[in-house]
Amino acid sequence: MSPTLRLPGSVRELFSPPPKPGVLGVFGHLDTTIAAIKQLREAGHTDFTVYSPIPRHELEDALAQPVSPVRMFTLIGGIAGCAIGAWLSLWMSEDWPIQVGGKPIGSIPPYVVIMFEMTILFGALTTILGILLNAAFAARRAGKIMYDPRFTNDRFGIFVPAEAGKAPKVESILRSAGAEEVRRG
Repeated sequence: MSPTLRLPGSVRELFSPPPKPGVLGVFGHLDTTIAAIKQLREAGHTDFTVYSPIPRHELEDALAQPVSPVRMFTLIGGIAGCAIGAWLSLWMSEDWPIQVGGKPIGSIPPYVVIMFEMTILFGALTTILGILLNAAFAARRAGKIMYDPRFTNDRFGIFVPAEAGKAPKVESILRSAGAEEVRRG
Protein backbone atom coordinates (compact mmCIF):
# COMPACT_ATOMS: atom_id res chain seq x y z
CA MET A 1 0.00 0.00 0.00
CA SER A 2 1.47 3.34 -1.02
CA PRO A 3 1.33 6.29 1.33
CA THR A 4 -1.17 8.93 0.32
CA LEU A 5 -0.54 12.61 0.48
CA ARG A 6 -3.44 14.52 2.00
CA LEU A 7 -3.89 17.90 0.40
CA PRO A 8 -5.73 20.65 2.21
CA GLY A 9 -9.34 21.09 1.21
CA SER A 10 -9.00 24.83 0.73
CA VAL A 11 -6.47 27.61 0.66
CA ARG A 12 -7.78 28.70 4.08
CA GLU A 13 -6.66 25.34 5.56
CA LEU A 14 -3.26 25.75 3.95
CA PHE A 15 -2.63 29.13 5.56
CA SER A 16 -4.65 28.80 8.76
CA PRO A 17 -2.34 28.56 11.74
CA PRO A 18 -2.85 26.14 14.62
CA PRO A 19 -4.67 27.44 17.73
CA LYS A 20 -2.46 29.08 20.32
CA PRO A 21 -3.01 28.41 24.02
CA GLY A 22 -3.41 31.46 26.19
CA VAL A 23 -5.55 33.65 28.40
CA LEU A 24 -8.06 36.26 27.24
CA GLY A 25 -9.07 39.14 29.48
CA VAL A 26 -12.12 41.30 28.75
CA PHE A 27 -12.08 44.88 30.05
CA GLY A 28 -14.82 47.48 30.16
CA HIS A 29 -12.64 50.58 30.49
CA LEU A 30 -9.53 51.95 28.86
CA ASP A 31 -7.85 52.72 32.20
CA THR A 32 -8.04 49.13 33.42
CA THR A 33 -6.74 47.87 30.06
CA ILE A 34 -3.72 50.17 30.27
CA ALA A 35 -3.12 49.10 33.87
CA ALA A 36 -3.21 45.45 32.78
CA ILE A 37 -0.70 46.14 29.98
CA LYS A 38 1.67 47.78 32.48
CA GLN A 39 1.31 44.91 34.96
CA LEU A 40 1.93 42.35 32.23
CA ARG A 41 5.07 44.20 31.14
CA GLU A 42 6.30 44.35 34.75
CA ALA A 43 5.73 40.59 35.03
CA GLY A 44 7.91 40.05 31.96
CA HIS A 45 5.25 39.42 29.30
CA THR A 46 6.06 41.15 26.04
CA ASP A 47 4.09 39.13 23.49
CA PHE A 48 0.36 39.82 23.77
CA THR A 49 -2.46 41.08 21.58
CA VAL A 50 -4.67 44.01 22.56
CA TYR A 51 -8.15 44.53 21.10
CA SER A 52 -9.87 47.89 21.10
CA PRO A 53 -13.23 49.07 19.73
CA ILE A 54 -11.66 52.40 18.74
CA PRO A 55 -8.09 53.53 18.11
CA ARG A 56 -6.64 55.13 21.24
CA HIS A 57 -3.22 56.73 21.50
CA GLU A 58 -3.01 55.70 25.16
CA LEU A 59 -2.94 52.06 24.07
CA GLU A 60 -0.29 52.75 21.45
CA ASP A 61 1.85 54.51 24.06
CA ALA A 62 1.43 51.65 26.54
CA LEU A 63 2.27 49.01 23.95
CA ALA A 64 5.29 50.83 22.44
CA GLN A 65 5.20 48.63 19.34
CA PRO A 66 8.25 48.37 17.09
CA VAL A 67 8.17 50.08 13.71
CA SER A 68 6.73 48.00 10.87
CA PRO A 69 9.23 46.47 8.43
CA VAL A 70 6.93 47.34 5.50
CA ARG A 71 8.59 50.74 5.12
CA MET A 72 11.82 48.98 4.09
CA PHE A 73 9.95 47.28 1.23
CA THR A 74 8.73 50.74 0.13
CA LEU A 75 12.22 52.23 0.26
CA ILE A 76 13.81 49.39 -1.70
CA GLY A 77 10.99 49.44 -4.26
CA GLY A 78 11.26 53.21 -4.67
CA ILE A 79 15.02 53.12 -5.20
CA ALA A 80 14.67 50.23 -7.65
CA GLY A 81 11.90 52.06 -9.51
CA CYS A 82 13.97 55.23 -9.83
CA ALA A 83 16.97 53.26 -11.10
CA ILE A 84 14.83 51.30 -13.57
CA GLY A 85 13.20 54.53 -14.78
CA ALA A 86 16.60 56.12 -15.37
CA TRP A 87 17.95 53.02 -17.09
CA LEU A 88 14.83 52.61 -19.25
CA SER A 89 14.85 56.25 -20.37
CA LEU A 90 18.56 56.33 -21.14
CA TRP A 91 18.42 52.98 -22.94
CA MET A 92 15.48 54.09 -25.09
CA SER A 93 17.18 57.37 -26.01
CA GLU A 94 20.37 55.54 -27.02
CA ASP A 95 18.49 52.85 -28.92
CA TRP A 96 16.30 55.35 -30.85
CA PRO A 97 18.24 58.63 -30.84
CA ILE A 98 16.24 61.69 -31.81
CA GLN A 99 17.98 65.05 -31.63
CA VAL A 100 15.49 67.59 -30.24
CA GLY A 101 16.32 71.26 -29.94
CA GLY A 102 20.07 70.71 -29.88
CA LYS A 103 19.91 68.88 -26.54
CA PRO A 104 22.13 65.88 -25.90
CA ILE A 105 20.63 62.46 -26.55
CA GLY A 106 20.96 61.31 -22.92
CA SER A 107 19.67 64.47 -21.23
CA ILE A 108 18.58 63.75 -17.65
CA PRO A 109 16.05 66.60 -16.95
CA PRO A 110 13.34 65.28 -19.30
CA TYR A 111 13.70 61.81 -17.81
CA VAL A 112 13.09 62.93 -14.24
CA VAL A 113 9.34 62.56 -14.81
CA ILE A 114 9.75 58.91 -15.88
CA MET A 115 12.07 58.26 -12.94
CA PHE A 116 9.57 59.83 -10.53
CA GLU A 117 6.64 57.83 -11.91
CA MET A 118 8.60 54.57 -11.75
CA THR A 119 9.62 55.40 -8.16
CA ILE A 120 5.97 55.81 -7.18
CA LEU A 121 4.85 52.70 -9.08
CA PHE A 122 7.52 50.39 -7.70
CA GLY A 123 7.23 51.88 -4.21
CA ALA A 124 3.47 51.27 -4.17
CA LEU A 125 3.73 47.74 -5.55
CA THR A 126 6.45 46.68 -3.12
CA THR A 127 4.48 48.25 -0.25
CA ILE A 128 1.51 46.04 -1.12
CA LEU A 129 3.84 43.04 -1.40
CA GLY A 130 5.39 43.88 1.99
CA ILE A 131 1.98 44.20 3.65
CA LEU A 132 0.84 40.85 2.25
CA LEU A 133 4.04 39.04 3.24
CA ASN A 134 4.12 40.51 6.74
CA ALA A 135 0.43 39.75 7.30
CA ALA A 136 0.82 36.15 6.12
CA PHE A 137 3.93 35.50 8.18
CA ALA A 138 2.58 37.28 11.26
CA ALA A 139 -0.67 35.32 11.17
CA ARG A 140 1.23 32.08 10.75
CA ARG A 141 3.62 32.99 13.57
CA ALA A 142 0.90 34.17 15.96
CA GLY A 143 -1.42 31.22 15.48
CA LYS A 144 -5.16 31.36 16.02
CA ILE A 145 -5.75 33.48 19.06
CA MET A 146 -8.90 33.94 21.10
CA TYR A 147 -11.29 36.72 20.19
CA ASP A 148 -14.61 38.07 21.41
CA PRO A 149 -17.03 39.97 19.14
CA ARG A 150 -17.64 42.51 21.93
CA PHE A 151 -14.19 43.97 21.14
CA THR A 152 -15.69 45.68 18.08
CA ASN A 153 -18.50 47.24 20.11
CA ASP A 154 -17.72 48.39 23.63
CA ARG A 155 -15.07 46.20 25.30
CA PHE A 156 -11.28 46.08 25.34
CA GLY A 157 -9.40 42.81 25.38
CA ILE A 158 -5.95 41.39 25.97
CA PHE A 159 -4.86 37.95 24.79
CA VAL A 160 -1.68 36.65 26.40
CA PRO A 161 -0.16 33.47 24.92
CA ALA A 162 0.64 31.16 27.83
CA GLU A 163 1.12 27.45 28.36
CA ALA A 164 -0.95 25.63 30.97
CA GLY A 165 1.74 26.12 33.65
CA LYS A 166 1.93 29.91 33.28
CA ALA A 167 -1.79 30.54 32.68
CA PRO A 168 -2.81 30.88 36.38
CA LYS A 169 -0.26 33.66 36.92
CA VAL A 170 -1.49 35.52 33.83
CA GLU A 171 -5.09 35.08 34.97
CA SER A 172 -4.30 36.59 38.36
CA ILE A 173 -2.54 39.56 36.74
CA LEU A 174 -5.53 40.25 34.49
CA ARG A 175 -8.03 39.88 37.35
CA SER A 176 -6.03 42.16 39.63
CA ALA A 177 -5.91 44.80 36.88
CA GLY A 178 -9.71 44.84 36.71
CA ALA A 179 -10.73 42.37 34.03
CA GLU A 180 -14.48 41.76 33.90
CA GLU A 181 -13.97 38.29 32.47
CA VAL A 182 -10.95 35.99 32.07
CA ARG A 183 -10.98 32.88 29.87
CA ARG A 184 -8.44 30.23 28.98
CA GLY A 185 -8.13 28.87 25.51
